[in-house]
Amino acid sequence: MAGIVRIDDTVIETDDFIRTLKLTGQFEGLVEQMVRDKLTVLAARKQGMQPAPEAIQERADQFRRVQGLHRAADMNHYLDVLGVSLDEFEDFIVEGLIQERMMEQVCSPQAVEQYFKLNSPRFDSVEISRIVLDAEGKAREMMSALEDDPDSFAEMVSEYSVGEARENGGLIGKVLRGALKPDIEARVFNAGAGDLLGPFPSSDRTLFEIYMVNARCPAMLDEETTVEVRRLLREEWLAARAQEHIIEACPAR
Repeated sequence: MAGIVRIDDTVIETDDFIRTLKLTGQFEGLVEQMVRDKLTVLAARKQGMQPAPEAIQERADQFRRVQGLHRAADMNHYLDVLGVSLDEFEDFIVEGLIQERMMEQVCSPQAVEQYFKLNSPRFDSVEISRIVLDAEGKAREMMSALEDDPDSFAEMVSEYSVGEARENGGLIGKVLRGALKPDIEARVFNAGAGDLLGPFPSSDRTLFEIYMVNARCPAMLDEETTVEVRRLLREEWLAARAQEHIIEACPAR
C-alpha cells in the first residue's frame, strides 16, 4: 500500500486519502471530472488531434514559470518529489492542450450561433424581483397591499423582506429558463411585465416568496447567453461521447 506522507511513525496512505475524499463528498466530483477529461481526450485522439511540439514546449515552459521552476534541475526535483516521470508530465501537458482544442471545436462561434438559432425560445429571459417573508399570513397581506400599490415593491422589500432578499430592492435580475423551480418558472415565463405572482411556499413552508416581473426579455445572443450555450454544447457533447463507451466503477481491492 503506497504512502503519501509520514508524520513521525504515522503514514497517511493512498487508501486513507481516497477514503477521506469519499467521506467529505469530494471523490465523486473529482472522478466525474477525470472521466469528462478522458472522454474529451479519447474523442480528440480519434480525430487525430496532436499539438505541435512548439505548443507543447510553450505550455510546459508556462507550467514551470507558474511553479517557479526556472532550472531543469528544479523541474526534475519537483517531478521526483511528486513521483511523476517526464513522460507522464508530457502526457499531462499534451492532454490538456488537446482537451482545449477539442472544446474550441465543439463550442466554436459557428456552433454557438447554430445552437442558438435552433433553440432560441429556451433563452428567453425575464427580469424579476422578489420579497421573501417568514409567514404565510404576512405574505398574503403583502400580496394584497402590492396589488393596490405595485410601485411600493422596492420599499416593501426594504422594510419587510428577510435575509439577503432585501438587498437591491429585491432585484434578482434576468433569469433564463431553468433557473427557477418548475412551478414558479411556468408562471413567471407566462406572466407580463408588472405582474405580481405568489406567494410561493418553500418546501418546508417556513418562507414565502412574492415575485414581480419587471420586464420580459426576448432571446438575444449576448455574452451571458453565449456562456450558457457553450455550457450546453459541452454537456450535450460529453453526454453523447459517454454513450460511445462503457463506463463503470472498478471493484474495490
